[in-house]
Amino acid sequence: MKIGEIAALAGVTPRTVRHYHHLGLLPEPARLPNGYRDYGLRHAVVLARIRRLTELGLGLAEVRGVLADDAGRELAEVLEELDADLARQEAAIAERRARLAVLMSQAREGRLPAEGPVSPELAGLFGAFAPSDSPMAAKDREHLALLDSMVGPEQREQLYAALRPLAEDPRFAGRVQKLYERLDDLADASPDDPRVVPLAAELAASVPDAMISLMGDGLHETDSPFGTAFLTDFAPAQAAVVRQMIMLLAARARGRR
Repeated sequence: MKIGEIAALAGVTPRTVRHYHHLGLLPEPARLPNGYRDYGLRHAVVLARIRRLTELGLGLAEVRGVLADDAGRELAEVLEELDADLARQEAAIAERRARLAVLMSQAREGRLPAEGPVSPELAGLFGAFAPSDSPMAAKDREHLALLDSMVGPEQREQLYAALRPLAEDPRFAGRVQKLYERLDDLADASPDDPRVVPLAAELAASVPDAMISLMGDGLHETDSPFGTAFLTDFAPAQAAVVRQMIMLLAARARGRR
């Protein structure tokens, strides 16, 4: 095969093939009497392997290491691994398309959360929350959307299982709405405002034990880079309330051990 033919077969450009030669990723083939490179199936397999690995997010230096590990293996083994790579990609694409179908359905029905695409579990939880014009309620939803992208499926399931009964309880929802409003009132207050400590105590008291168990050691990490960024997202007096609330929750967690 000529360079254009092998490039088309692997789905890359001839320039990319030459670049891989230059980097030493793709061995140079023998040349024909007329000086043209003569590529074989092994070159096509390696080239396709490089493309698959780069599509999976590996840098070319990482690809070099993977190819070194492949040295000496039979062609059948390499082909089987390439097939497995494709199967994993097909499964990932199918999962993304299924998620996209849910989002399109939500968008058509006007149910797509303002926070953007989130997991189906969190979208359902948002649907259970009572509507609110509170800026603090909106911030809480944004933080939940961030957490939604940071934790695994099992943690999400446990978290939302603990939150959903509260979201569906009108009495709890009414109490939380009043707490949000009191937090909103502190937007321009100073951190030593006398309303800070009692509000923090009421907020801490409203957090169920199941939520504290899920938070675990994260309750003690307000001085971590993430904890600092989290508190900075609030106005000074609101941040003071949140910090005080976290301290109270941490004390509660220690008392339950």
